[in-house]
Amino acid sequence: MPAAEATRSHRRDELREFLMSRRARVSPEEAGLPAGGGRRRTPGLRREEVAVLAGVGASWYQWLEQGRDISVSPQVLDAVARVLRLSDAERRHLYLLAGLNPPTPQVVPGRKDMCDGLRRLIDTWMPYPAHIMDLYYNCVQYNDAAAIVLGMRPGITQNCLIDFFTDPLYRERSHSWERNARTVVAQFRAACAARPDDEGFREVLAEVSAASEEFTALWAERDIEDQGQVRKELSHPLAGLLVVESTVLKIPARPDLMIVLHTPLDEANTAEKLEWLASPEGRRGAMYPVAG
Repeated sequence: MPAAEATRSHRRDELREFLMSRRARVSPEEAGLPAGGGRRRTPGLRREEVAVLAGVGASWYQWLEQGRDISVSPQVLDAVARVLRLSDAERRHLYLLAGLNPPTPQVVPGRKDMCDGLRRLIDTWMPYPAHIMDLYYNCVQYNDAAAIVLGMRPGITQNCLIDFFTDPLYRERSHSWERNARTVVAQFRAACAARPDDEGFREVLAEVSAASEEFTALWAERDIEDQGQVRKELSHPLAGLLVVESTVLKIPARPDLMIVLHTPLDEANTAEKLEWLASPEGRRGAMYPVAG
């Protein structure tokens, strides 16, 4: 069997087993159906009941659960997901098994309080810089090293894209600014493309375009890159040259947030310098008011 056909066959099997297992979890009462009398041979909902509640034909739903090659729309899958009480992760899994692009991940209400744990994570990353930003590159939190090294501070826009192009302190410290500017813009374009109707991205674009002709020129080139690792060369007024590598980490449980960790590279004694800057001695003179 060719590899592509084997993959489709496996996906159909997974779709069947997944739908059957989710259907078995939902009782008629949970689905809003009368309990009725007598014993049910089928745990949970019957196929016909799912079809009625989702507003689709019984034969069509049976074919879907059998993994047949049928036309499937996002609207119908969403109706089935609603009846089966699927979580956001399960709903996206259903899309994948049905051969459709999954919807954008949503924040589960019970996970909205993860910021305390993420704060502990970036604080533990000390003495290396780390910060948390949202989808629009707004800085949510940053550790002391990010303030000392990157100049993150009150009084700037707190948007990492806008500050990259408009903050004179960061611009003066960054030896790799021109090389990284193209990457920053290309990665932001990729983020925008994933949410073309999101007003939040449009607001950030309008603000940074009005503030920076350099951004506007790079944006017009339409480069696009996935987020990954970026080499940064920074000149600190007290420690001298620092060479770090930033890594963007996505958080499946909080798709609205990203963690940016800066790791020292084995150049210019960067690790030792970062440790000194975070020490009591280094902190006395190394915070952002120092001229860069």
